[in-house]
Amino acid sequence: MQQAYANYGQAASRWMDEFFAEGGRIFCGAGCFGCCNMPIRLSLAEALVVRDALSAEKLAAVEAHARQVIGNARMAPDDDTYVRRHRLEVGYCPLLDRTTGQCSEYAARPTRCRDTFSAFPARYCEEGHWESLSTREKRQYARDVARTPGTDGELHYVAPLEYLSEPVWDTAAEMMSQAFGVQVWGDFWVLVTLSARADFMAAIELGDAKAAWGAAKRAGLAHPMILEIE
Repeated sequence: MQQAYANYGQAASRWMDEFFAEGGRIFCGAGCFGCCNMPIRLSLAEALVVRDALSAEKLAAVEAHARQVIGNARMAPDDDTYVRRHRLEVGYCPLLDRTTGQCSEYAARPTRCRDTFSAFPARYCEEGHWESLSTREKRQYARDVARTPGTDGELHYVAPLEYLSEPVWDTAAEMMSQAFGVQVWGDFWVLVTLSARADFMAAIELGDAKAAWGAAKRAGLAHPMILEIE
């Protein structure tokens, strides 16, 4: 996974160099964390990288966050409500250093944290900003996005950098299939927590999806919205 991350970083850097040379802009930078309260989906392969980088104290903070995620999943009536509550109530990733605005485990961060870049100022990434816009402002946003290089024409995120990360996901899927015979995908904090549980990992290493789900359920961390074992 680390090699796949490195390959992505090199490809992304090359693309950004060309993008900047042509006058493109990316507003993300050190100290900006407007997107760090978003739900994050990752693979177990990525979760293992994060797990191995964490101290016991940080792993405990991740577990506490994971249990808030589970509570939100159980209560949310739909996906939109789940995302909104995650951002407003579950809140920022516990690995974020709110003093500096930087990730405390930057080298181990998952793919979604690596490939999310904004072609608009940080306020557009903050929860509630869209809802605060008037109808006229929303129409202007749509026009601005449509003519901004690097976007998909609908949202202000830099689409090519997301597309370039697809080989990382493919690598994760291949590694899980080869190592375990099953693939596991789900919520960032839930999967990192489960990856530190011996009973869960023992079932995964046997390729026993049913037993792995049972281990997650006993841990209080099983929910179909945020854990997939296939």
